[in-house]
Amino acid sequence: SHTSPMTVSAAPSGGPRIARSLLFSLLLRTSTYFIADVQLRTAVASAFVFPPRTRISPSALRRAAVASGDFDASTSASASAPSVPSKNDRPPTDPRSVARVEKFARLPVWPAWNGVFIFFVSKIFGQEAAAKLEDAIGGRVCPNFYNPPELTSPFIMLVHHRHSFAQWDPIRYFQRAFILPEGFPAHPHRGFITVTHIMKGGFVHRDSTGVKQTYGAEGRHGGKHTQWLHTGAGILHEEMFDIEPDDGGLPFLQPSSQELYQIWLNVPASEKMTAPEIRLLGDHDGSAPVVRSEPNEKKKTTTIILAGEHMGQRGGVETRSDVTILRVVMEPGTVWAHDLPLSHRTVVLYVRTGAVSVGETLVPVHHTAYMGPRGTELVVKADEKDGADFLMMAGEPLGEPVAAQGSMVMNFSDEINRAYDDYQRGAMGIPWDHKLGDDEWAEHVQKNPSRYGKR
Repeated sequence: SHTSPMTVSAAPSGGPRIARSLLFSLLLRTSTYFIADVQLRTAVASAFVFPPRTRISPSALRRAAVASGDFDASTSASASAPSVPSKNDRPPTDPRSVARVEKFARLPVWPAWNGVFIFFVSKIFGQEAAAKLEDAIGGRVCPNFYNPPELTSPFIMLVHHRHSFAQWDPIRYFQRAFILPEGFPAHPHRGFITVTHIMKGGFVHRDSTGVKQTYGAEGRHGGKHTQWLHTGAGILHEEMFDIEPDDGGLPFLQPSSQELYQIWLNVPASEKMTAPEIRLLGDHDGSAPVVRSEPNEKKKTTTIILAGEHMGQRGGVETRSDVTILRVVMEPGTVWAHDLPLSHRTVVLYVRTGAVSVGETLVPVHHTAYMGPRGTELVVKADEKDGADFLMMAGEPLGEPVAAQGSMVMNFSDEINRAYDDYQRGAMGIPWDHKLGDDEWAEHVQKNPSRYGKR
């Protein structure tokens, strides 16, 4: 049996730096709940708590899907190996429909006080007003934990970050020094791909193979807006926010805005123990093509191809499995369509701003929609007033067991234990202090590299 991605083991034994590294390796996942809960309780004196996300058992989900016609009644009770229609099946010609819609908790952080304020706004003025305020000032993170992960294979998780850092905020400096660094210090990964797409601000990356990168959405990043990191057999990496004034902003008065998606993308078992690889995608080399609607159309749509294919154009990265990842920006009232291969039985939409309709189903802002597995076209209509900005992830299920625990994604629990053993003995590198200068970091990594970096 596989281990749920929501399960987190105790930190492996070792020195304080390894323990601290493990803490930050889990921050994008379960530790986010702990940190945000402490901040929220302190700020609002336990008067309010975030509602838990709705949990639907796999059996209940299958029963509902069968009743709605989204799944065959003959679908196996095991979610780990969804079937792909054979060539003799009648090819579906109708548009893909929504199987269910879910909203995950949004947690206050960077700065937590903004997130708490947005929380109160949501209770008084509603979720739509809170979403617009979050888009303006930042202060929240939303982890989308797909549980069980086999139902969204090959996608394990999506996290939406929206933060801001002001030079004039004195509490920020106290938090940075004593509570939470502004980013994610060195932490380990094995067995999957992280896709980090920056929409505001940027990241400074350093890792245990000796690679340093700066990427993001601002002019100083040269169009390199997305990092594609295949963690392979093991790597430590550090992602710290690139905190500089926004393009066109006032150096001291205007906070540095930060917004990004991070996707955890599973890979086949045969790809899990290969050498780590890292690449930046964007406008600088055409590796993330942009498809725009026809010039004569009054209202336009823009599609950024982070992976896969759309409208005859293809992203420039090797994906390791059959997936498509698109970010779509739509003006009010526009309609967008995407052709889906029969193999892409997994389709997930997340709405960043505005709202969309898929068939008769409305997907509001900050909601996640899971499509049924039938249909070769996805048709999305944007809200008439606000338009929409959404992420679409589609792919062929891997049909393999999933064991996702902490910062490792493998097939079986004994492989997870082995991954942490390898980390403890330094095979993935030794964690470094995020305050080290580049020369000190380079010297540290040269002495303590990932043993998997060169094959």
